[in-house]
Amino acid sequence: MDTAQYLDVFIDESKEHIETLYRKLLDLEKNPNEKTIIEEIFRSAHTLKGMSATMGYNDLATLTHTLENVFDAIRYERVRVQSEMIDLLVETVDQLQIMVDDISGGGDGSHNITRIEKQLQLIEKGQLLEDTEQDLVQEEVSVHTTSVFTNIDEFELSILNESQERGFQNFEITVRLREDCLLKGARVFMVFEVLEQLGEVIKSDPPVSDLEEEDFEFTFSVILVSNQAPKEIEEKIKKVSEIESVMVHPFSITKYRESKDSNSSVNKITDHNSVNKDKEEQQKELQVPVKNQQKTIRVNIDKLDVLMNLFEELIIDRGRLEQISSDLKNADLQDTVERMSRVSSDLQSIILTMRMVPIDHVFSRFPRMVRKLARDLEKQVDIEIIGADTELDRTVIDEIGDPIVHLLRNAIDHGIETPEERLQKGKIEKGTIKLKAYHSGNHVFIEIEDDGAGINKEKVLSKAINNGLLTEREIDALTDQQIYELIMESGFSTADKISDISGRGVGLDVVKNTIESLGGSISIDSELGKGSVFSVQLPLTLTIISVLLVELNKEKYAIPLSSIIETAIVSKEQILSAHHKKVIDFRGKVVPLVNLKDVFDIPNTNLDDEYTSIVIVKKGEKMAALVVDSFIGQQEVVLKSLGSYLSNTFAISGATILGDGQVALIIDSNSIIK
Repeated sequence: MDTAQYLDVFIDESKEHIETLYRKLLDLEKNPNEKTIIEEIFRSAHTLKGMSATMGYNDLATLTHTLENVFDAIRYERVRVQSEMIDLLVETVDQLQIMVDDISGGGDGSHNITRIEKQLQLIEKGQLLEDTEQDLVQEEVSVHTTSVFTNIDEFELSILNESQERGFQNFEITVRLREDCLLKGARVFMVFEVLEQLGEVIKSDPPVSDLEEEDFEFTFSVILVSNQAPKEIEEKIKKVSEIESVMVHPFSITKYRESKDSNSSVNKITDHNSVNKDKEEQQKELQVPVKNQQKTIRVNIDKLDVLMNLFEELIIDRGRLEQISSDLKNADLQDTVERMSRVSSDLQSIILTMRMVPIDHVFSRFPRMVRKLARDLEKQVDIEIIGADTELDRTVIDEIGDPIVHLLRNAIDHGIETPEERLQKGKIEKGTIKLKAYHSGNHVFIEIEDDGAGINKEKVLSKAINNGLLTEREIDALTDQQIYELIMESGFSTADKISDISGRGVGLDVVKNTIESLGGSISIDSELGKGSVFSVQLPLTLTIISVLLVELNKEKYAIPLSSIIETAIVSKEQILSAHHKKVIDFRGKVVPLVNLKDVFDIPNTNLDDEYTSIVIVKKGEKMAALVVDSFIGQQEVVLKSLGSYLSNTFAISGATILGDGQVALIIDSNSIIK
């Protein structure tokens, strides 16, 4: 079987299971006796093991199998969860992540897992990790004596015992066929021919009858009596084609008997319960109503992008048809176009929904990052995630991870105080970071809130003056939020000591630029001694947006509705001057007037007009009034990039093709307000 065609699915599903393992291990640390968490970890490890073995990634399969054994022991209360275990278990998942990343990059997932595998085996036996040095040495001798054979009868044991007395050796040999092997039965026959030349086969698992009928996966084991060296046995078996791996280990009769004796007393007690539990689990699975089962299929994001591009062309043609229908005023044509518009609107909703991904894909990696960083900084920090099921366009999801990481690192490093400082301030030792996501209108909001030290306004203002960003005369005109947002200026920091973890302000300009490049914005609120809130606003999607079409000297421009507060027509008397700039009074606030013709260097032919059309736009708390010639109307348009050659055009974020075939530039009001 050619597994290459399943590689992408394997990688995607493996990453999902690893994320589940990370998340549930952190939950387990808080609730070590919670059975449902233990069961979920066991299931994820079990599924990942099976997938890895099927794909032929042996190291990955071996380590997940060992992890599965640990949680099998935990769920049947042979081992008790202790805080000392969690670090090793998280490290184990780190190793799994490394192997999956290697496979994703074209590697074979090979990795040295000996040390961590043996430590997990000690945990499974209920031994303390502090005693590992001596135990690992002993384990090195006995690691291969655990047999896959559990039902060797006394007659077979007597043969093995007699062969040892006559100077022969007993070997347990495990052979794995390649998964593209077409005739498994023939390969097994050829392996047995080699084995019979080397000695005598005493037993096989599965039985010979099953092997002949090809009633097995790709792995089988035998017990061989031989006087050959293990290396020679391995090399001769490997000469058979379509063999993936061969493992030859000594078979210990003594260890086998000890294992049977120790298990027999436990099995009498546990077997009945285990069987009942398995039956109950199977019955529960079978009792799930069919109507609740959802069938899913994985689709490559590139295919969705192609689908979206095709739909964008359809939207452009729909606009063209609506224009033609309006011009011709043909009733049949108008009815058809209206129906087409309704259907395409439904189709648009479905396609956009297909591109939406729960933000949990980003959020799920943050708890372990917060845990590790807090320990490195000797702080105690809890993270509370709210709204992880909030959905966002995949394009935005891929870009938003790094900015949130930086904001979280800032919150831990410079927001949350040390336990000693918190106690002195009358707070509890452990700080809390709330990571919250929610929908509001056509946007998604992500808030990072900490209950730390907050932002010192005096320090911010002092630094701003020293950096030449402000004069002392300008300070009085600033709101608190405008002062806090100064920390997002390039190279700005209020920290007394800049660490290599972060620096509130060092890099926040990059965070701000990244968010704004996605059509979003960031605002800050803070209270000294109480904490800070960083609020990120993002558009739900980046490809199809609602705009207000306006006209400048017979040319059409589009302003995104998400940034518009209001449109208005003002008279000459309402236009005032302040600091040699034109402004208007908008609901008690002074709003600067920006003539778009001046911004885009368009000849201004309407100087003597009595009335002026304006569009009030916002960016956070800031506003501006954009002067236009006239309003055309609201429309849904497809946002097209201008390409790399025109990517740095000021105040233009892209373009769109209108129904009449004209190209309208899309105005980036954020740039104008800045």
